Amino acid sequence: MPGTVLLLAAAPLGRGRQVDAAGVLPILAAVAPAVLSGTETANVVELADPLDPQAVLTRLRAAAAAPGPLTVYVTGQLHLDRRQHLPHLALARTTAATVRYTALPWHWIREELRLRPAGATTLVADLHADAETWDRLLAHPLDSGRSTEVYGRIAPSGARRGIAQPTYMRAVATLLRSGHRPPLAELHRAALDRIADELPTNLVLTAPPRPAGDPHAELTAAVRSGRHAEADALAARHQQAAAHARGPASEDALHWAEVRADLAMFAGDPARSCRAWLDVAGVRLAAGQAPDAPAVEAAADRAHHQWGRIEDPARARELGPALADLRLRVPGRRDGALDHVQRQLQRLTERQADVTR
Repeated sequence: MPGTVLLLAAAPLGRGRQVDAAGVLPILAAVAPAVLSGTETANVVELADPLDPQAVLTRLRAAAAAPGPLTVYVTGQLHLDRRQHLPHLALARTTAATVRYTALPWHWIREELRLRPAGATTLVADLHADAETWDRLLAHPLDSGRSTEVYGRIAPSGARRGIAQPTYMRAVATLLRSGHRPPLAELHRAALDRIADELPTNLVLTAPPRPAGDPHAELTAAVRSGRHAEADALAARHQQAAAHARGPASEDALHWAEVRADLAMFAGDPARSCRAWLDVAGVRLAAGQAPDAPAVEAAADRAHHQWGRIEDPARARELGPALADLRLRVPGRRDGALDHVQRQLQRLTERQADVTR
């Protein structure tokens, strides 16, 4: 099965740039796609100093939906947003004051990769973190999801004068240019050996994927073989068990509700997926979670995304008011989300009026 490779190198333009992230892309691009991926053939998507976090999310979402192995190479710098103090990958237009709106939230990466099967997703990262972000990462390690195999390093910004170089990723790229891709743990160790003098001040990233016996792997196998009803039934049993043991608003129960929303998407039922995400957002809000909490925003964004894919006008009109109510409470990070829903609802209503005349 063909693999997919996403090369993402991002850093702010101007004085905010702390690392020459895009400088490593020519070396990575010179590596054969099959070597980058570890598969016989591979599709490569390259993002160099992208401007818009939503555009990056779109590319990431498409890569995560690809059926074969996925390898994501990320180079850049991390900053915290001022409101929630969560790590974001800075993009070209990011400044200290605009992190929340112009940078890519790291939890978006985690969320897009979370349903992929164990052993099918690898994240290779060379990141630099400013002082505030570095202090937080010491207490709260970077979370890339339980299905993702992670290798790399995080370096503190300012450890050296001038703009830093992504030496770990350069080492990875140089090793791969030989035309041979060793096991990733071996590649990781070899790259670390080449930057040994930097390691005393670095955080080394090594996270194995979840075990093969994890129920998520069984779900993924069912989806890949088209057994969508079976996958939903399995997830429903886990959701019911979690709700019974810890309550319907527990993170475990909500996780399985989110899994079922994604399963509906994979089954080609955006209306059911939209409704499920609306329910998740409602439960989180009713439990006292803030409208700008990452999990609440993610649920609202996914409900909105799935609503836009509903082809049946009647189903879209049915779910539209609930989505508008949610967007009134959870506007999200994109300007005009509520206006978009209201305009689309108006079009659907006018179209229905024309039909019934």
